[in-house]
Amino acid sequence: MKKVLLLLFLFCSISASAQKKYAIAIHGGAGTILKSRMTPEMEEAYRSKLAEAMNAGYGVLEAGGEAKDAVVAAIQVMEDSPLFNAGKGAVFTHEGRNEMDASIMEGKLLNAGAVAGVRHIKSPISAARAVMEDSPHVLLAGAGAEEFASEKGLELVDTSYFFVQRRWDSLKRILKKDSVQLDHDSKSSMLYSVPEDYKFGTVGCVALDQNGNLAAGTSTGGMTNKRWNRIGDSPIIGAGTYANNKTCAVSCTGHGEYFIRAAVAHDVSALMEYKGLSLKEASEWVVNKKLVEMGGDGGLIAIDAEGNVSQPFNTKGMYRGYKKSDGAMKIAIYDSEEE
Repeated sequence: MKKVLLLLFLFCSISASAQKKYAIAIHGGAGTILKSRMTPEMEEAYRSKLAEAMNAGYGVLEAGGEAKDAVVAAIQVMEDSPLFNAGKGAVFTHEGRNEMDASIMEGKLLNAGAVAGVRHIKSPISAARAVMEDSPHVLLAGAGAEEFASEKGLELVDTSYFFVQRRWDSLKRILKKDSVQLDHDSKSSMLYSVPEDYKFGTVGCVALDQNGNLAAGTSTGGMTNKRWNRIGDSPIIGAGTYANNKTCAVSCTGHGEYFIRAAVAHDVSALMEYKGLSLKEASEWVVNKKLVEMGGDGGLIAIDAEGNVSQPFNTKGMYRGYKKSDGAMKIAIYDSEEE
């Protein structure tokens, strides 16, 4: 009898373990991303790098790792690529500098960390994580953030590491027009004169691990030709990044001023917690109604405690992908690829 009970216990334990849900979603920016303007080689490069980032994070989850580890792993792949406006591929400011922002949040205890306006930290998302885990603060900026990163042993690099010729050429073109370029749309906003073919090049990741914990992270190089140490929504908890185990994890990409004013990331969570909306209902309402009525462009990725994923955007495209423990997986770029 004892052997039978033991076998039943082991069977139930194995079954419960096998049924644990985990999933990851990523984005590499939203905006006017048109297939007609993309060469086959460039499209393949983006899809390949998105898959690499997604699989890096998913591998952590599959091995039983924490959601925050998966988020950092995925984002670092994109930070190391010149394809995206984060880390290595960060755009240039009006003064010809690279100023980067990043944030991370975990849903279990609502811990969060962020850095803003950093110029020498190779992986801004790793610095944001260090702020979350090794400091009493949430947001550090500029030289202070870099001093903190150095004390924590994070890799600092010369500013030449971030130089990408096409980003520099973009700045020179924009300077001639005296405008601000966000990185992927073609309509003007009330805040900036925005040229054609801009993209919001922010990168981000959200994840659910096997323990049921959620995490979200976002990293960006900001706007081409931005001035006065402008900071957008990416390092602002509740605007560009948010995670709460009760509801969801969210990472945003878009015109930061609108995302800050609308508290977009937290708003998705609040609609779920206080109004009982589903992840899909909450995220699509915020992106396709609230933001649109304000005049804001962009999108977000979100995941809930059940592993449901939502990736709404109100632009022509968004670099995005997701992978779930049930085998579901997708990499997409254009709006025509919506499910």
